[in-house]
Amino acid sequence: MTTSTHDRPPRPRFTGVDTFSDPKGRYQFRFADDWLRYELDGHPEGVMYSPYPNQAAPKTFVSAYVIPLEFEVVAEDMADLSAAVQEGLQQFPGLNIEQSADDAYGNLLKFDRTFTFQDGDAVRKRHTWILYVNTWQIVFAYQGESIEDYEYWLPMGNTMFFHVKIPDALWFATDRDLNGFKKLYAKGNEKLES
Repeated sequence: MTTSTHDRPPRPRFTGVDTFSDPKGRYQFRFADDWLRYELDGHPEGVMYSPYPNQAAPKTFVSAYVIPLEFEVVAEDMADLSAAVQEGLQQFPGLNIEQSADDAYGNLLKFDRTFTFQDGDAVRKRHTWILYVNTWQIVFAYQGESIEDYEYWLPMGNTMFFHVKIPDALWFATDRDLNGFKKLYAKGNEKLES
């Protein structure tokens, strides 16, 4: 096992915590306030924070991004989306899934994965949540450039996941008990407009 070449104290220390809020209000998460912000390649609606400065593409980071969907996700999509998540992860060379959980909260679906993969000569470790919320896929990730780096910065990664917040409006949109009322309300409005 290789260790990171970065200079760092024996244990990670929080100097403070900050909050990132999605500009469109779809999520929030917390991160160590001395981590640096980077653009997330390939995801214009995304953000990345890393403890390491002066890197074009940091390999240790927390990140989040949103992909708009062309359909509204419901709980009945769980099996199909789980298969799609598995297929997507298979693109990582040397994939080894260490932990896997699929959960439905009404129509909000969460796919939780912890895995390692090969990136050139390095073995990287990542924890990710892939959420399907109404008409969006929201992905949160914490990655270490090595397994050792992952373990070292894990308190910061856990802080992000522990403090992910989805706004009440999106919870409302995914509430199965309220979906019938929303449909009746929409039909009632259609009749009034006719």
